[in-house]
Order: sequence, then structure tokens, then C-alpha cells
Amino acid sequence: MNWRDKQILSIALPSIVSNITVPLLGLVDVAITGHLGSAAYIGAIAVGGMLFNIIYWMFAFLRMGTSGMTAQAFGARNFPEVVSVLLRAVLVSVPVRNLSLSIIMPSEEVAAYTRVYFNICIWGAPAALALFALTGWYVGMQNSKIPMAVAIIQNVANIVISFVLVYGLGMKIEGVAMGTVIAQYIGLLVAVVLLFKYYSRLRKYLCRQSILTREALLKFFLLNKDIFFRTCCLILVHFFFIAAGAKQGDKELAVNTMLMQLFTLYSYIMDGFAFAGEAMVGKAIGGKMRGIYDETVRRLFRWGWGVAALFTLAYLLFGRAFLSLLTNDAAVLDTAHVYQPWTLLFPLCGMAAFIWDGIYIGATATKGMLISMASGMVVFFLLYFILVPWLGNHGLWIAFVVYLATRGICQAFMRKKIWGR
Repeated sequence: MNWRDKQILSIALPSIVSNITVPLLGLVDVAITGHLGSAAYIGAIAVGGMLFNIIYWMFAFLRMGTSGMTAQAFGARNFPEVVSVLLRAVLVSVPVRNLSLSIIMPSEEVAAYTRVYFNICIWGAPAALALFALTGWYVGMQNSKIPMAVAIIQNVANIVISFVLVYGLGMKIEGVAMGTVIAQYIGLLVAVVLLFKYYSRLRKYLCRQSILTREALLKFFLLNKDIFFRTCCLILVHFFFIAAGAKQGDKELAVNTMLMQLFTLYSYIMDGFAFAGEAMVGKAIGGKMRGIYDETVRRLFRWGWGVAALFTLAYLLFGRAFLSLLTNDAAVLDTAHVYQPWTLLFPLCGMAAFIWDGIYIGATATKGMLISMASGMVVFFLLYFILVPWLGNHGLWIAFVVYLATRGICQAFMRKKIWGR
């Protein structure tokens, strides 16, 4: 194995282990609610989860922008800026529910459960946003092992606490929500403790005057402006996808939620290689190493195609068995099997978008990310309004799959602009 491949895996594998705990946690939440006796519980997790995705995704720049800027500063051996980026990001981190529910318009039963879930989980937002900044900084420092440890501890705690509260104390949706909040603060505490343990030597580079200077903050927000608007486009697509399923009924909403778990599982695996791209591309650009940059991009895509092929095969062979783990509702399972073939297209159509995102973030070429996401969003809505009246829920899945492919294609066409930045 080429040493560059080893370097990719040294960052990607811990990130994958870290990321995989997130969809597994979502799967556990769906599995817990899927056995409580009503499709409305699954719908509540879908809608409630989407509301928090909206809040957290809006601040995704805290991780993405921090990662690229830290990696470039690290590659240039500019350690004062490394410290300043961390503190700047954490400081910046420091009536969505009703508006969102009015747009999604779920059934009243789902809406009632969602309100309970939201009102509890909102207390975990400060911890989650601070963890965004810390995770981005760790990845930029070529260290994905600490985020892995934090994620494992946080999500194992979440699963254990949720099971105890739901099955031990009979709290149902409230137990799932409380488990999430408690675990978020556990994760933040672990991340901060490890920061002081392994990076206390960087305190000598601390320059308080450079953290919140007008020039530094302007650069930070100009860079992250594109990521912010790109995230808005992403939110619109995913938010509308859930809303479109909700309009078709509780069963369709539950089915789309279950099938989306397969996409989420794949996306977090691919994000591990995207994180490797962020760290290695940022370091190569910061150190002005063009040859290393080119080789890194080539090898990232080789890994991407391999992983996509494996996931396609796994979904083909084990997709139905996987869905059966999430619910024992026969009507929901029968409907899910009708739409399951669309999941076979997730890996191959979405792979390039994930890999390019990591490359663009590491290069801080955020304008290209915005353009590709906006293009994908336009294609999604055009196909939705054309196909759904004819094909129903199948049209919705076609629009989503083509949206994924569009993002990767656009970024591939703009790739030559990256090094010239």
C-alpha cells in the first residue's frame, strides 16, 4: 500500500469510526421508537431530528471552515494562527420550532411528539455547537483520533441512557431526547479535557490581540459565508424532502425516514474520506506542495469508488434485512420494500460530492461548494415538481438521487480553480 494511502487511512478510519456512531445513534432512536407501537413515533424522530439539523447545519461552517483554515496554517507551520483559529471558532459558536412545524405540516399526533422532543433537546445546542468548532480544529491538526474518542463516548452514553430512560423508566420520546442532551455535554467535557491534555504546549503561541481583530474576523466570516449559504441550500432540500413525505401520510413519512437511514449511514462513512481530504489538501496547499495535492486527490477518489461499490453490493444483499431491524410494522415494511431500490443509487451517485467537498474545504475554495450545491438544489426542485405529480414518492426519490449526482458533477468541472486560489 502506498504511503499516501496509509496517510489517508490514518485520518479516514478514525473519522469513520467516529462518524459511524452518529447514524448508529439515529438508527437506535428509530429502532426504539419503531417498536413503541405507532408510526407517529418514527415520524416525530424524523421531524424533530430535521429541526435540529436545521439549527446545527446552519452553523456547519464552525467545523468546515475551521478545518480548512487550521490545516493550511498547520501546513505553513504558522502555530500562532493555529491557536487563533481555534479560539476564534469557539467564541463565534458561543421561534424555529413553530415555524418549522407550520412548514412541514405533519399530522397532529406527530407534531405533538415533535414538540416534546424539541423542547428537551434544545438544551443541548450550546454543547453541540462548541463541539463543531473543536472537531474542525482537531481534523485540521491532522488528528481524527480525538474526535473519534469523543464521538464514541458521547454516542455510547446516548444509547445507554436512552435505553434506560425508555425501557427502564417508561419515558418514551422524552427518554430519547434526554439521553441526547446528557450525552452532548458528556462529549463536550471529554473534548475539552483532551484538548488541554494533548495541546497545552500551544498556549505559548496564544496572542489575544490577533483572535478578534477586524481583519481576522472578516476573513473568517467571508470564508464561511459561502459555506453558510451552501448549508442553507442543503437544508432546503432535506427539509423539503421530509415535508414532502409528511404530506403523503404518516406511513410514507416513516418509510422515507427509514430509507434515509441507509443514506445517512453511507454519508458518514464517506465523510471519513472527506475529512482526510480536508486535512491533507489543506496541509498541501498551506505548504505549497502541488505534487502531494494532485496525488492526494487521485487516491481519495480511488478509495471513494471502492467504498461506493461495496455499499451498493451491501444494500443489494442486506437492505431488506436491515429495514426489518428498524420496525416490526408490516405495513411500513411492505411500503419500504417498494422504494428500497432507490437506495442502490445512493453510493455511486453521491460519492463524488463527498470527496470533492473534503477537497474544496481543505482548499478553502468555498465558492465552488456553494455553486455546486445551489445547482443541485435547483435540479432537485425542478424534478420534484415535474415528476411527483406523475410518480408520487418515486418522483421524490428520483429528484434526490439526481441532486446528489449534480453536486459531484459541478465540482468536477470547477476543480481546476482550486489550486489557483
